[in-house]
Amino acid sequence: MDMQRKTKLVAIVDDDHSMRSALQGLLKAVGLSSQAFASAEEFLTSGQQHQTACLITDIRMPGISGLELQARLNAEHCRIPTIFITAHGDAQVRMRALRAGAVEFLAKPFDDEALLETVRAALEK
Repeated sequence: MDMQRKTKLVAIVDDDHSMRSALQGLLKAVGLSSQAFASAEEFLTSGQQHQTACLITDIRMPGISGLELQARLNAEHCRIPTIFITAHGDAQVRMRALRAGAVEFLAKPFDDEALLETVRAALEK
């Protein structure tokens, strides 16, 4: 079972380099494998969506937003457990994300342990 856990990839999509770096460090510290992308477009063209077991993405990004990324993945029947992180969350955006299948919607700054619990739960699905 441990080998299976190590192969589960967590994708991080955020236009903020320091956020991507911090999240990768946090995941690495608990033994989780991750790959970071600076944009939704970069993630989509990477082909990694089919190897991704959990997606952490920002809502507001240049180009394709986190919500648009979620919609595209859903349209492709690529149901990746998605955790949204944002500094610009409001109730309406949160409800839209959750209705479309997001597993969590965390406001920045968020508690590291809350994020890790959500990631672990998503990986167990």
